[in-house]
Amino acid sequence: MTVLAYGTPAADHPLERMEIARREPGPHDVQIRIVYCGICHSDLHQARSEWAGTLYPCVPGHEIVGRVAAVGSHVRSHEPGDLVGVGCIVDSCQDCPDCAEGLENYCDGMVGTYNGPTQDPPGHTLGGYSQSIVVHERYVLKITHPEDQLAAVAPLLCAGITTYSPLRHWGAGPGRKVGVVGIGGLGHMGVKLAHAMGAHVVAFTTSPEKVADARALGADEVVVSRNPEEMADHAQSFDFILNTVAAPHDLDAFLALLKRDGTMTLVGGPATPHPSPNVFNLIMKRRSLAGSMIGGIPETQEMLNFCAEHGIVADIEMIRADEIETAYERMLKADVKYRFVMDIATMAG
Repeated sequence: MTVLAYGTPAADHPLERMEIARREPGPHDVQIRIVYCGICHSDLHQARSEWAGTLYPCVPGHEIVGRVAAVGSHVRSHEPGDLVGVGCIVDSCQDCPDCAEGLENYCDGMVGTYNGPTQDPPGHTLGGYSQSIVVHERYVLKITHPEDQLAAVAPLLCAGITTYSPLRHWGAGPGRKVGVVGIGGLGHMGVKLAHAMGAHVVAFTTSPEKVADARALGADEVVVSRNPEEMADHAQSFDFILNTVAAPHDLDAFLALLKRDGTMTLVGGPATPHPSPNVFNLIMKRRSLAGSMIGGIPETQEMLNFCAEHGIVADIEMIRADEIETAYERMLKADVKYRFVMDIATMAG
């Protein structure tokens, strides 16, 4: 089966319309007609080979929402017409302790929605900047948001679960003071989710012009992190800090804001390493510096259900498929509030 997609044949080549092959649904497969696909910063890194190991042609996209077009003979979890989503994972070994605990995201055999190994042509997975995709039912998620919110649901499949998972794991409920560093594609979701979980939420931004936006997203307080007095006012007061910034920066400034036994978790992936933190910032207050990567399939479904229950979606800007390179350049300048979403229907225009 041949469908239209937007991808690139090389790192130094812009994304362009191309035809790609999709397999026919097997017994446990779900064929999805993609309606919208979110644009993640990692799409840009992978397409332009800023992360090692890009396989070409590269068709990015792992924030996929659409309708079930067909199902295999053994599929019982989804039916044609269902609203569904696919995130960052389309396969895993299903045999390791991580998979047994529903943490496929940490499986050594995890297969990404694009740039992962597959027997399908061309020998690696091709992502959601395309008209359709075929995925094993195990990795297809149910969407219960109203249909008119579908485009804004798409970024939940990456930005949503990337922030939800650490907030749930380290605890962001009532009585907890939680910081969210960075108000961008990830950070704006972190603020919304921590607020819905009942935490006292403090947003950190380097941009004074984002203070009002952060409050509108649900932050109880906003700190301009370049202001040393504002930072000092929060010394040793946080239970948990979610750091979403994907550029190298001074981690010590935020570690000093944690209580004894507090944790700061990194979810942004910088192209070059952060400066090493002062180990005494950890030792003296038994603080922890941690990392987190997306979430497993059960937790991603839990996140989607939580967001539907609380009316949470991403703040988005819709683009046509042929505007993807412009969107990438604007992402590099942080010129989006707060996530681009591609209208797949425009691919055929």
